[in-house]
Amino acid sequence: MHMSLARKTALVTGGSRGIGAAIARRLAAEGATVAITYAGNTAAADATVAAIGDAGGTAFAFQADAADPASQRAGVEQAAAALGGIDILVHNAGVAEFSTVAEDTDDTFDRQFGVNVKGLHVGTRAALPHLRDGGRIILIGSISGELAFPATAVYSATKAAVAALARGWAKDLAPRRILVNTVQPGPIDTDMNPADGAFAQQMIGAIPLGRYGTADEVAGAVAFLAGPDASYVTGATLNVDGGAAA
Repeated sequence: MHMSLARKTALVTGGSRGIGAAIARRLAAEGATVAITYAGNTAAADATVAAIGDAGGTAFAFQADAADPASQRAGVEQAAAALGGIDILVHNAGVAEFSTVAEDTDDTFDRQFGVNVKGLHVGTRAALPHLRDGGRIILIGSISGELAFPATAVYSATKAAVAALARGWAKDLAPRRILVNTVQPGPIDTDMNPADGAFAQQMIGAIPLGRYGTADEVAGAVAFLAGPDASYVTGATLNVDGGAAA
């Protein structure tokens, strides 16, 4: 089987479960050596590393809290050392807290921007000295960055900021031929948002394809942007949402 990412290295933040784990497994299946970071679920991180190893790949896991700049930087440094440099950086770590503006607090605002925006910014700056010219940065946003849903204003604002960072970084890093893009999942079947949950029943009617997506479908989009077929794609936003944001 042709492996489009053979001899490449990849760091996936928030890679212990859900979409992050699917991305890590897919990049490894394409031939990359993969490192993941995780906030605290060691068992899930170990399971992802083991699954990659069982499939014939190589993976490492490092604990790093994206909400803590020092921890985020340390995780990136550990991963870069284990990998011997980084070709592909995927920022998947994120948090969501749903409340109306009347219910929001300083803490809920700071926590979401701290992980989803500042953590991503800190992690990218820490990775840049280790990121090879011609590399890829892929940010996991959300269609919430484009669409308004009740009680999601702060979360949506963080994801709009993610897409804006990618567009700016694409220009900043073009001289090094580093491509920067955003993948925006729509409703995806994960343990945090199951396709058979109460919220899903409200959402499915607004999805033209009439179903939730899978984490593997998001991972496929990431693998495309990480691979050679996306060599002229930068500053772009790719929605993986069944047409929900169309």
